[in-house]
Amino acid sequence: QVQLVESGGGLVQAGGSLKLSCAASEPTFRSYAMGWFRQAPGKEREFVAAISWSGGTTYYADSVKGRFTIARDIAKNTVYLQMNSLKPEDTAVYCCAAAHAILGTTRADEYDYWGLGTHVTVSS
Repeated sequence: QVQLVESGGGLVQAGGSLKLSCAASEPTFRSYAMGWFRQAPGKEREFVAAISWSGGTTYYADSVKGRFTIARDIAKNTVYLQMNSLKPEDTAVYCCAAAHAILGTTRADEYDYWGLGTHVTVSS
């Protein structure tokens, strides 16, 4: 059972930056592809970014491409989401997820483990 704990959320002004972290409890973290999803109030959960088990392949939603960067530190069992040029529409609860897969995936139903999420609020 992999436990995922997100941190780094908060309140930031539009145009600002935040860096989210997701720490995994499982030492075999390196065998999982990882992803970030978000859910805004009253909206469905949506894919944000994903990274392969090796870190060599990344995927991004069109809405965040060029502004967000996903990365992983295998030694620290941690995946990060660097968010720059934040917009009010980025306001959401951000969750990380782990999938028994080599490559990342944009589909939420292909992830096996989920964190509880961290809140990100971007003020205009």
